[in-house]
Amino acid sequence: MKILLKIAALGLVGTLAIASVASAALKNGTPAPAFSAPAYLAGKPFTFNLADALKNGPVVVYFFPAANTSGCNLEAHLFSEAVDEFRTHGATVIGVTAGNTEQLAEFSRNTETCGGKFAVVADAGARIARQYDALLPMKPGWSNRTSYVITAQGTVAHAYSDLNPKQHVQQTLDAVKALEHGKDG
Repeated sequence: MKILLKIAALGLVGTLAIASVASAALKNGTPAPAFSAPAYLAGKPFTFNLADALKNGPVVVYFFPAANTSGCNLEAHLFSEAVDEFRTHGATVIGVTAGNTEQLAEFSRNTETCGGKFAVVADAGARIARQYDALLPMKPGWSNRTSYVITAQGTVAHAYSDLNPKQHVQQTLDAVKALEHGKDG
């Protein structure tokens, strides 16, 4: 009986993961919703404004469910390891979450997560996630794990949604590189 429960649980997790991939939100070419919100970089508060960031080139906006959870910590760490490569290709990385927002100052400076290498936005009430169709289906007040590449002109070039955090960096980095070569993400 225990083995059947394990198989059923694995099936449910797999179904949720597939549903998450299938729900990648805004389509390529769609104008990215503008937003301005409280953020932290290396523990220091500031206001992040997407329009201002786009003046410097493309922006990777990656939504994650909650600070200081295992998958989100891994994803933040992977982005922090690759942030210099994103910068080499002219892109800014910004993390956005509606979960555990009171922990973002520490999350932004922790070397096991962002390490002060990129900013994270506090999405109180999941307002931004809702605009980007990036709400976590099983916990609608939190952000889904969805990553976007927004062109300097403010349109979506690439969207990727998967609860598994391991491919978000490669997916978005490939899309940023494609922008340089005039290809769609």
